Amino acid sequence: MIEELRALLALGEHRHVTEAAAVLGTTQPTLSRLLKRVEDELGARLFERDARGVHPNPLGELTLDAARDIVDRHDRLRRDLAGLLDPDSGTVRLAFLDSMATSLVPRILRDVRRRAPRMRVELRQEPGHEMLRDLDAGLSELALISPRPPGPYGWVALQTQSLALIVSPDHRWADRTRTVPLAEVAKQDFVTIPPGFGFRQLVDDLFAAAGVTPRVAFEIGDLATIEGLVGAGLGVALVPEQFVGVSGTVGLALAAPGAERVVGLTWRTDRRLGPAASRFRDFVEDEAPYGLTED
Repeated sequence: MIEELRALLALGEHRHVTEAAAVLGTTQPTLSRLLKRVEDELGARLFERDARGVHPNPLGELTLDAARDIVDRHDRLRRDLAGLLDPDSGTVRLAFLDSMATSLVPRILRDVRRRAPRMRVELRQEPGHEMLRDLDAGLSELALISPRPPGPYGWVALQTQSLALIVSPDHRWADRTRTVPLAEVAKQDFVTIPPGFGFRQLVDDLFAAAGVTPRVAFEIGDLATIEGLVGAGLGVALVPEQFVGVSGTVGLALAAPGAERVVGLTWRTDRRLGPAASRFRDFVEDEAPYGLTED
């Protein structure tokens, strides 16, 4: 039955029997017979046929939604069973922040791969609020996030990243050697992450503690892009220190207590981790903390 549902999903995606059959590695007559058999079993016509191909009708769309859910649950069950039978070859579902994609994540995966070369890791790159949603829904088991989330979440601190003020090379502060107070930064065009992101909350809290509000000129949900905008002379920004200089920006020290973020590994504590995810967490905890540069 699962393979029949996969065939329906292929039809729903490709909207053409011949193309779907080729993807599934079967023939057009076989797939047509399978569709008729499923429609007969369910007692409903699911796809409309015309010269352009096949198209799901409202009953078909409902059936495809259910088929997608059943197939996803089946595949997850198989992964979980594989993890129970052999944690070192099971599958781990890991989410992480965009800003860790080229630094912390590759180092962690390299360390885990050395200890469990057959372990499979499914990666999800997304903002922190989406990671927590996916952890709650079971779509992810582990997440690399900042700051530590409140509530029923475990935590392993992995890296402390100091924040720096970045300016363009031709900015009047580019040669400045003294620390810059946030009261001065607030008078500049400011580039930052949109509200709702954990990093934006950290930045807002720093300015609030200094009793000032930044003059936000641009908002974009990617720290690398922020660094590029500053390098092009479109404002100043606060970023983790590893982003300084990527596009020629100049980093300046901040006169702001607490100007740092702690990155860590988190998971739900009100449910049991699968064996593979538990092994992954243990491996990472053994290697922590991770410095900003290679050891």
